Amino acid sequence: MAKKEKEAPQTEDELINENEAVENKNSEEENETEKLQKELDAAKEAHMRTLAEYDNFRKRSIKEKEAIAGDSKAMALTELLPVLDNFERAAMNAEADFDSYRKGVEMTFGSFMEVLRKLGVEQFGEPGEQFDPNIHNAVMHCEDESLEENVITDVFSKGYKLGDRVLRHAMVKVAN
Repeated sequence: MAKKEKEAPQTEDELINENEAVENKNSEEENETEKLQKELDAAKEAHMRTLAEYDNFRKRSIKEKEAIAGDSKAMALTELLPVLDNFERAAMNAEADFDSYRKGVEMTFGSFMEVLRKLGVEQFGEPGEQFDPNIHNAVMHCEDESLEENVITDVFSKGYKLGDRVLRHAMVKVAN
């Protein structure tokens, strides 16, 4: 069997070349690490900016909703102020004869209903309508052979809705 030859000791130039190769490899790894760290830092920065933008958007949305609610109330109340003025005039003119006082109240009621119409409020709940539990509240029932079943016979308070939203259910009496 042949004996393995021992490796000859490396020359100084070979050692220097080997050290340079190791240093180059370490330098490349450090450069790669720095590059990855910069990418990570950029991603963190972008994420933090996105979070800050979302938080600002959320706060701005809340403020806008509050402003819209306030503006809506102000608009509705501004429409109602002339009706209030008419009621005030009627109260100050209580000594007028009954017919003129009644006419003033009817005109005030008409102007109030006009304001509700402008605001999109609809009135419902009339005798003879078909009972609908989604918009009517039956507080009484009666037995009447001359009427169909579930027909409104009396209205105690009319209902109001704004679009599809019921503001107040009509309180009615229904035939069984």
